[in-house]
Order: sequence, then C-alpha cells, then structure tokens
Amino acid sequence: MNCRHCGHPLTFPFLDLGFAPPSNAYLTRDDLTRPERHYPLMLFVCDACWLVQTEDYTSREALFDADYAYFSSVSESWLAHARQYAASIIEELSLGRDSFVIEVASNDGYLLRNFVDARIPCLGIEPTASTAARAEELGIPVMREFFGTALGRSLAEAGKRADLIVGNNVFAHVPDVNDFAGGLKAALKPGGTITLEFPHLVNLIDEVQFDTVYHEHFSYFSLAAVEHIFRAAELRVWRVEQLKTHGGSLRVFACHIEDARADHDSVERIRALERERGITRLETYRDFQRRVDDAKNGLLRFLLECEAAGVKVGAYGAAAKGNTLLNYAGVRPDLLPYVCDAAPSKQGKFMPGSHIPIVAPSELTRVQPDIVLILPWNIADEVVEQQRAVLGPDVRFVTAMPSVRYL
Repeated sequence: MNCRHCGHPLTFPFLDLGFAPPSNAYLTRDDLTRPERHYPLMLFVCDACWLVQTEDYTSREALFDADYAYFSSVSESWLAHARQYAASIIEELSLGRDSFVIEVASNDGYLLRNFVDARIPCLGIEPTASTAARAEELGIPVMREFFGTALGRSLAEAGKRADLIVGNNVFAHVPDVNDFAGGLKAALKPGGTITLEFPHLVNLIDEVQFDTVYHEHFSYFSLAAVEHIFRAAELRVWRVEQLKTHGGSLRVFACHIEDARADHDSVERIRALERERGITRLETYRDFQRRVDDAKNGLLRFLLECEAAGVKVGAYGAAAKGNTLLNYAGVRPDLLPYVCDAAPSKQGKFMPGSHIPIVAPSELTRVQPDIVLILPWNIADEVVEQQRAVLGPDVRFVTAMPSVRYL
C-alpha cells in the first residue's frame, strides 16, 4: 500500500486492531442470521508526509449508504457548537444575503439550519439519503453526491463558487484526500475561506484514543499532513484553532495560496506543538500498540470484576467509537447486556460485531443499573447531566478511555 496523498510506500504499521465490521453498520434482528462483513483494521504512518491512514479494504459507497445511521443533531452539545461557529463566522466574514456557503457532508442540517435562519444562501453536499432527507425538511438545499474535484469544478462552472466552504469531521472520511482538496480549490471564490474541523492526531496519540479508529475514517490528521495536502492543491492554512470537540480537534482556516491574508501566529504555534510531540518522528508511534492493549485489557478487567461482584453495568451511546472498543476487547452481551442510544435510527438494532442490543434511554430507568459505561466519552458531561436527573444519585458513570474512570 502507498500513501494516499504522496504515494510513498507505507512500511510502518503502528496499530493492528484485528478484524472488525464497519462501525456504523448496525444490524437488524434478521441480519443476525446472515454472514457479517469484517475487514482488517490497521493504521500506517507515512514517513514522507506524515499522513496517518487505514489500510484500504472498503469503499466509501459501502460505508456511507442510504441507511446511514449517524445523525449529527442527536447531540445537543454538537448543535450548540454549530450555532456558536455559525454566529462567529457570519460576523467575521460579514456574510449576508449576497454570500454563498457550502457545507461538505452536511448530514441532517445540524449546521446549515443556522445559515438558513440568517437568510444566507447555502448548499449542503451529502451523499447519504437518510440524513439528506432530514436536512431538506429544514429547507436546506442538498446535493446527494460525494464531494471531489469534479463536483467542485461543476459548481464553479454553474456560478456557485462559495465565500465559505465548511467541512466538519468529513476530511477523515475521504478516501482520496487529493481529489477532495482539489474540489475545495475549485469551488472556492477568490478571497473565500475554507474551514475544516477534524480530530487532532496529537490527541489520538497522547490520550490513546484508539477507539476513534474505524473503517469510515480513512485518515487521521496532523496540521503537518494537512499543510502537505493543501499546498499540493494550491491552498494555504493561515489560521488554526484548537477545539475540545471529539476529544480534541483542530479547526483550520484556509484560502487560495495567493490570498493576501498573512499567516496567523496560531499556525506556527501548532507546528511547534507537533514538533514537540514528535508527530514527524517514527519513534512516537512505536509504543502505541502496547498502550492500546493496556486500555483494552483495563476495560475487560473492569467488566469481569463487575460481573463477579454482581454489579449491573449498562452502556450509553451506540457510537462508532464504542464499536471499535467493544469489538477489539471482545465484549459481548454476557458482559454488557445492552447499549442505550437517543437516536431512533439505532434503537431496536444491534451493535455490529458484538451484537449487543440497542435500546432507548428509557431502558436505564426500567433496569436501574449500578454503573453506566458511557462509550462516546467526548459527550460524557452531556450524558451525565441528562441521565443523573433521571436515574438518581446512586448510579455511577464511567468512561473507558484511556483507562476506566469514574465521573
């Protein structure tokens, strides 16, 4: 396998999670009687451009299908994050009725609804029919396509180049990062702005966030790798913000390479942080597998000890990261009998691989567990606030990454 950006041979695998099903391929009861797809799940790092990437086994069409079950609007904290971003970027760029905004991977309209409310013309690009339909119900125009250079050029030829292109947590889902960056270049007006948000590789390494590794994430980004990719597409990162979302993310602001805007001090600050953390040194990646196995074994010990002591444990959040964790740890319904989730699209289905049933949050009230394991640790505070009021003070909440921790 070669690097999907620079073509350099990939010779350094630093994480092997065995075989796993696609993390968002939730199962119906009928599916339990049929063979289930499993693919190798490994990470490589390119020692030329420092892009971290999964081994290629699956296609985007197989992963992001018409029944895609992830709806961004389920999380109240993510909706608040989107509202705050929309308000600040509208003011900063002086966006108005003569502006045009494109969001790539617009999902169910969680973000663009704010631009519609502000009467700013916008367009969502979203290939999954289930989420696109929800956005259209909010009055958001949606193109049900995958984004890339061809679509970017088509938009430009139709007079639809954007003042602002937004991509939140989509870059990692793109198998051809060069084609995606080419689309951004083609669809951006002169003087326009691109903002991309993505989990920061520094946090993945430092905090052993291996459960964020799954087939739908083709790549894992440092600023160093993003700058490589953007320079090749004649784009330039001129500002960077650090965010708390998804366990620690970057929001990069980019423009055409010839844009007159000067680089912000934040760009060099994040470059320095990545140099300090060794993101461009192979030694940084050599010990990661051991640290991952320690985290996995810690969860197993915790669940086995709870079972031996008669402590009832339930889980909250049928998130993709939870599927990676449970499948690598080999957790099945005997140790974790159910996972609650607020998304109706997941309720009544089963977790891929582990076949743990997904139920509505009301099941927690009925069963009254002693401990609730929150799988999407990035929204743990939101879950605790919601559920403690319902379940009472005696229920304890824990997360498992990078080790089991009581909240």
